[in-house]
Amino acid sequence: MTQTVKVRWWPTGGLWRHPDFLRLWGAQAGSAFGSRITRTALPIIAILTLRATPTEVGILSALGVAPGVLVGVFVGGRVDRAARRPLLVGADLVRALLILTIPLAAWTGFLSMPQLYLVSALAGAATTLFEIAATSFLPTLVGRDLLLQGNARLGATESVAEAAGPGLAGVLVQLLTAPVAVIVDALSYLWSALLLGRIRAVEVREGGVAEEATVLGDVRAGFRACWASPLVRPLLLADTVTYLFGGFFMALYMVLALETLRLSPAAVGLVISVGGVGAFAGALLAEPLGRARRVGAAMVASLAVGQAAVLLVPLAAHAGPLAIPLLLGQQLVGDAFASAYHIHAVSLRQRVLPEAVLGRANATFHVVAGVSLPAGALIAGPLAEAIGVAPAVWVGAIGGLLAVPVLLASPVWRLRGSGVDPAG
Repeated sequence: MTQTVKVRWWPTGGLWRHPDFLRLWGAQAGSAFGSRITRTALPIIAILTLRATPTEVGILSALGVAPGVLVGVFVGGRVDRAARRPLLVGADLVRALLILTIPLAAWTGFLSMPQLYLVSALAGAATTLFEIAATSFLPTLVGRDLLLQGNARLGATESVAEAAGPGLAGVLVQLLTAPVAVIVDALSYLWSALLLGRIRAVEVREGGVAEEATVLGDVRAGFRACWASPLVRPLLLADTVTYLFGGFFMALYMVLALETLRLSPAAVGLVISVGGVGAFAGALLAEPLGRARRVGAAMVASLAVGQAAVLLVPLAAHAGPLAIPLLLGQQLVGDAFASAYHIHAVSLRQRVLPEAVLGRANATFHVVAGVSLPAGALIAGPLAEAIGVAPAVWVGAIGGLLAVPVLLASPVWRLRGSGVDPAG
């Protein structure tokens, strides 16, 4: 069963004059900040209110990410067969209700770690559903000619939320106390749901060929759609490589910074927050790159620069007083070009894949990330114990560069002109 969106009023002045996109953009901003506040506030509540141990905090953080794999497996078909806007609204309302249980339990004296575990897992699952549905909804909302503009604006919001969300959460906790601060978090989700509810585009389900409506069938359909496309297959392979070796940094970055480089936690936090600034710059860079005559080469170059910048991290271990400038350089340059590449890659797959399978294809990319990232982290730990932290980080940095020849050997490299998105 396929569906299209009939838009009652089509803009002539780009996305700034597209009211439905502006509503989606505002909703996504609320959801983006809300998810970052949730991710930051829950461990703070666990530590300050419940005196959680480091192991309990680690479990809490893992539960916020792990359900994404299951969601990717189970909901891709649902996103394709159902109207997407109600799924977005539902994800927001579920997160708001989950978060509101925390101050209620705190005020009644029943707050516990099992409750935080449950809230973290379910809120993480709802966030993944929101991301898959939003990525699948955008092409039908704005049309394929405006995809790059739309993804660039959404990407810019995500980067601002990544940079400012944790700090905002800390300020709210300090000013309002942790249980009260999450009420603001819940309101951000309600704001998102309200804006999504005001989108005027009408999703109309149209008849189509019968599909195998099983979980296994949906997984096969999503993977098959990605693998069959000569443009999307290399994107999936490149993501597998980058996330696998990116897992090395998820496991070892803090160890390298705190134990090898002897940086203070405050300094490390500042360095990481600069990555949000870099990602924002990358979102601004995406549209000019999209107007390049050889847009495929611009994509590959963005990926290459982003991955090459990662080499600055292990290099910092040997740089003495230049360590912090090198780490800052990686956050600024690496995240900028990685963000620009990601925006183009998402726009490309939205443009070339059939809408009827887009939800399952997007879910496939979420599953790949959810499997590859922790797999890399599990490899990195024992490897660091065997050869040392800095050498293991070198392995991760060099390994990530293998994603570049994957694209060089594919048709993506040969895309010209408006091959990705004319962007109006």
